[in-house]
Amino acid sequence: MSHTHHNSEGDHKYCSHQLDLKKKKTAWVLLISLLTMILEISFGYITNSMALLSDGWHMFSHVFAIGASWLAYKYVIRQKSKVKSVDTAKSLSYVGLFNAVALVFVAVHVIVECVERFNHPLNIQYREAIVVAVIGLIVNLLSAKILHHNEEQSDQNLRAAYLHILTDILTSALALVALIIGLYWGVSNIDTIVGIVGALVILNWSRSSITSSIKEIKHEKASKTYTKL
Repeated sequence: MSHTHHNSEGDHKYCSHQLDLKKKKTAWVLLISLLTMILEISFGYITNSMALLSDGWHMFSHVFAIGASWLAYKYVIRQKSKVKSVDTAKSLSYVGLFNAVALVFVAVHVIVECVERFNHPLNIQYREAIVVAVIGLIVNLLSAKILHHNEEQSDQNLRAAYLHILTDILTSALALVALIIGLYWGVSNIDTIVGIVGALVILNWSRSSITSSIKEIKHEKASKTYTKL
């Protein structure tokens, strides 16, 4: 009985209409995130802001991950249109796992950059950097609204994409706070410290996503084995 319920829930979660809607949402987020990434990385180097630059590079991984999510939906929809058998849940869960692992590399990159900045500090153009950080935060909040979903009807692919958005909101907010403190109180090291704190939080969230994705993959394998029996 519970197995039938699972199939019914899965059919609703992965029906063509739902998949197409998720693909469109990820496409919009991908576009606006790409533009913001270019802006943040460019001004991160121009203003010498470690917090802003780290947020920009994190946005780069976010664009890469959202792009992978969009391709995953496109692939599944195409397979369904060809009336081919495709394990939708398993495919999306694997992409979700990939995205979560990507977050680990992002966090490590941010920590390395922060340590380098401690050893070689640079003068930061705070006012210009703050303007860009505000734009980045607004874009991330908009992206989160677009990808907002009910947990009961989400798949691991969408969940991982949404997790990337949340980490972007965190790093954008932390970057903005660090820049404001540096501008008005002259605490330049806060820019680097905030980068490290954000990286540690990202590591924790990526661990949660990796665990959820692996659990979903194992669950789908178990369900498939039960069906054969």
